[in-house]
Amino acid sequence: AAPRGAAVVLAMVLAAMVVAPPATVHAAISCSTVYSTLMPCLQYVQQGGSPARGCCTGIQNLLAEANNSPDRRTICGCLKNVANGASGGPYITRAAALPSKCNVALPYKISPSVDCNSYVSTNF
Repeated sequence: AAPRGAAVVLAMVLAAMVVAPPATVHAAISCSTVYSTLMPCLQYVQQGGSPARGCCTGIQNLLAEANNSPDRRTICGCLKNVANGASGGPYITRAAALPSKCNVALPYKISPSVDCNSYVSTNF
């Protein structure tokens, strides 16, 4: 009887873990994920022309995965870091144009001065 009772308790605990929302939501997306996903955009940012198909797909995938405020904040912060490194030349202008070139509605600008906390609750 004891093993059966333990199995029932374990099943109830597992069910509660699945049904109950987490106490805090942590970002599942890291800057390394953002950077590697957007690597196909590098050629466009450096040389101009048209973004590669993989670039636009990468942006769309990141937006689809950013389903909570911590993920949106992380992506914004990663893009802000890139913008800080690219400021002062044609690179930042090209990077900032990526969402429109890819027909993607990014709720914030790719800019070194963007306030990522202003956009965290925005639905993508």
